[in-house]
Amino acid sequence: MNEIINAFKKNKLALISLIFVLFVIIAAVFAPYISPYNPDKIDVNAILQPPNPAHLLGTDQLGRDILSRLIFGARISIEVGFIAVSLSLLIGIFIGAYAGYYGGVIDSILMRFVDIMLTFPSFFLILAISAILKPSIINIMIIIGLTSWMGIARIIRAEFTQNREKDYVLSARAAGASDSYIMFFEILPNTIAPILVSATLGIAGAILIQASLAFLGIGIMPPTASWGGMLSRGKTYIMVAWWLTLFPGIAILLTVLSFNLIGEAVRNALDPRYSGER
Repeated sequence: MNEIINAFKKNKLALISLIFVLFVIIAAVFAPYISPYNPDKIDVNAILQPPNPAHLLGTDQLGRDILSRLIFGARISIEVGFIAVSLSLLIGIFIGAYAGYYGGVIDSILMRFVDIMLTFPSFFLILAISAILKPSIINIMIIIGLTSWMGIARIIRAEFTQNREKDYVLSARAAGASDSYIMFFEILPNTIAPILVSATLGIAGAILIQASLAFLGIGIMPPTASWGGMLSRGKTYIMVAWWLTLFPGIAILLTVLSFNLIGEAVRNALDPRYSGER
């Protein structure tokens, strides 16, 4: 933990990114209390207003407040990011742990399954499944989680392979500890570093995928506010109402970039190889 804190102290850009992400999370959690307007309220007298004192980021083609919809859209992005990554971590850790700990035939079977999953282009697989299933945020979370665990499984498998014959593992076996106990209470705590990095970068990826699906009209359906959906509907008016696409685009860019910078900072702090240290 001290290494991570020191890394953020040294890396000002990562620190700014962390502050921004915390701001987005707080805004998402308290959206009903800090949003200036109801995000779905239609006001025919305020259609396509540019940024002004009453509507700081302007209004859309239905007179809805852009700032309010951005705040509520953050809830969708954060929910999808955290829940989808939690699911992918659960699957990836389970498969990677068993493959790396047991090796041999089990490792070969599980890794061949991972290889097969990796042959499918993830985004197009998600796109196809999303188009078939009933549009809902729950389905989007599940689909992203079920199609993004392979990289995590490979990382965990490598960590377990390196650790399974170390002294603390051999001592636990000699003491009569079960394989499950050794895997999840002895080895797994020593793989927290790559898990944290994978989770942080995975959240960025999940947010970007969800925004892309919403932009294509899949998953989050109107009138629910989502950043990708705002971009999609705003592109029609881009020549007369630039604010409809600018602010959602900035929100997506900054959020995804911030999570990536945080992930890199954590990786550099926990693995000196990436920071050039020896």
